[in-house]
Amino acid sequence: MSKTIHRWKTIALIEEDVRLPNGRTVAHTTIEHPGAAVILPITTDHKIVVIHQFRPSLKKWLLELPAGTIEDNEAPLDCAARELEEETGYSAQEWIELGQVTPLAGFCDEIQYLYVAKQLSKTARYACDDDEVIEVLELTIEELEQKIIEGEISDSKTIACLSKAKLCGYL
Repeated sequence: MSKTIHRWKTIALIEEDVRLPNGRTVAHTTIEHPGAAVILPITTDHKIVVIHQFRPSLKKWLLELPAGTIEDNEAPLDCAARELEEETGYSAQEWIELGQVTPLAGFCDEIQYLYVAKQLSKTARYACDDDEVIEVLELTIEELEQKIIEGEISDSKTIACLSKAKLCGYL
């Protein structure tokens, strides 16, 4: 049995009975999320385009990679291209898929699709969502890594995407 407890935009809080691999059935509450795209934009001079974004849930600013929620029937790559332009004012000619991560598997079904964006061109930045306050910055990979070490970057999707890109040899 499945019951929607609350729905907000494209996210829902669902309670359902889940049969576990050991045969037990338990009541489990899950946040249903349509998924998101995370973008690692690399400029021709090897800087990383990041955003400094105020996050109302935390009531503070975070330094992070551009990212956004997948809209109805949107492919993850299309979401990545849209979000890159909306949040940073850049478009990319080359896209490299890095795979996916599951950021909150204990209570949320969100999948984040990771991309490297290269051959960037400056475009007009679209209007942000009502709850988005964003500043665009360009930093070196060394600067980003130092900010992770010092705790200035705590955003898990940013750390995961940077790590995966570095391990795959793109940084």
